[in-house]
Amino acid sequence: MTTVLITGCSSGYGLATAQRFLDEGWDVVATMRTPRPDVLPASDRLTVLPLDVTDPESIANAVKASGPVDVLVNNAGIGGIGAFEATPMSTARELFDTNTFGVMAMTQAVVPQMRSRGSGVIVNVTSSATLAAMPLAAVYTASKSAIEGFSGSLALELGFFGVRVKLVEPGYGPSTAFTSNGSDRMVDIPDEYRPFAEPIMAAFGEPGEVTTPGDVADVVFEAATDTSDRLRFAAGPDAVALAQSS
Repeated sequence: MTTVLITGCSSGYGLATAQRFLDEGWDVVATMRTPRPDVLPASDRLTVLPLDVTDPESIANAVKASGPVDVLVNNAGIGGIGAFEATPMSTARELFDTNTFGVMAMTQAVVPQMRSRGSGVIVNVTSSATLAAMPLAAVYTASKSAIEGFSGSLALELGFFGVRVKLVEPGYGPSTAFTSNGSDRMVDIPDEYRPFAEPIMAAFGEPGEVTTPGDVADVVFEAATDTSDRLRFAAGPDAVALAQSS
């Protein structure tokens, strides 16, 4: 039986991804900061564990409780929007702690077992914001772009040992927790920026093609089971369009 450990499964992309792997017959370790076993149907192939990717002890406990992990999906992430000039460095560090260092810490925790077995897959979920510049998201984009560079280098490093690294780049998904998470860290727009920011914020509320959790779950599964050297997988029609034009 194949086991996948997924971070950030309480809602959105992580929840849909956990369900997709369950549907495919995998053993699933669904992790959340605050476990909510009721969000997924009961199954003897499902384990729900607490995990805070910014806490080394929490990471160690979750990885130990998971047993052998064949695929790690680094999905946990937080949003943040606002003018960079007005963004406190504490907010920037909060974004990087989860979106960048959390991914690195989780990866470092599972690499030894994968390397020793000579197999395994690490799927890092980033954002289509890395494919084209997005206004009012400078810090968020930076935190995700760092993982793009990290993953490309890591793929070469771990490929020597038979471990694959993949990137999944979702488009804009207003139905996910990103919107509420981003609102929690939304920086007040300075008056000088309002003529620029207001039409952009209005457009966020009326997007065209968007990415659904199901889109991302499908692509994460595709990436996790892909045996080629392909690194990047755009997820959602808007992300695919950006990837093709970039």
